[in-house]
Amino acid sequence: MAREFPAIAPSIEWTAHTDVGRVRKNNEDAFLCLEFDSNEVRYLGKTGSTSLQSVDCVFAVSDGMGGANAGEFASRIAVDQITRLLPRTFSQKATGLSAGFSDILTELIGGIHRTITNMGRSYEECGGMGATLSLCWLTPGWMFYAHIGDTRIYYMDAASGQLRQVTQDDTHVGWLLRSGRINEREARSHPRKNALSKALGAGHQFVDPQVGAIGYESGDAFFLCTDGVVDGLSDRQITRILFDPETAEAQLPEAPRVVKAAVEQSGRDNTTAMWIKVM
Repeated sequence: MAREFPAIAPSIEWTAHTDVGRVRKNNEDAFLCLEFDSNEVRYLGKTGSTSLQSVDCVFAVSDGMGGANAGEFASRIAVDQITRLLPRTFSQKATGLSAGFSDILTELIGGIHRTITNMGRSYEECGGMGATLSLCWLTPGWMFYAHIGDTRIYYMDAASGQLRQVTQDDTHVGWLLRSGRINEREARSHPRKNALSKALGAGHQFVDPQVGAIGYESGDAFFLCTDGVVDGLSDRQITRILFDPETAEAQLPEAPRVVKAAVEQSGRDNTTAMWIKVM
């Protein structure tokens, strides 16, 4: 894949929000916003903007699972471990990062999986814990992504104005939907929609993440969410809330208004969303 840098480095803006929902007592979702260069990592707030002139940015969501507080711990491990590897890759951009991003992200996912698995084996209260992860790594002109589980990454290109799901849900129900055996409405109400076929930890011996790259332009955007969002909202509803909000909805930034609507419609699970727009 050829790599061409824009003449002017793009700027991005983002919003992120999470809600425990109306049923759960603790929030097992986690999200991450950070920028990094070859020297350091800087954590970012849940709302902000920055230029990609001299830094890369990473945004990620994770949904944990496990007894007691183990799910909350697993999702936090998943996002925290990201900071340990990616800064070391920053200097590779000058030698053609696009050729090696797949190996970098696969190694990252494998390292997180091993950490969660080892913690589960070492501490009884963490036994069987696991997590999903969807990660967007933004560099000038490219978004590299890695994914495992049923959290999601969507992409909106400004030319078409259409929001499309980039990642695949690692569930049997997701396979049924992709193969045309059921429709989106049936998938959202299927009794086994949350049964994962892939996850970090959770007793899985190996991980095989989905990795890829999307070339983006000014006006494009990315949307990340945990399954609590899609439990309450269809893709069509998410699109309307993002791009054609009602007057009351428009008072909130994109991510909080999607989360609010999803919790109002369902709220049976923790609910997290992130919106990143290229300026």
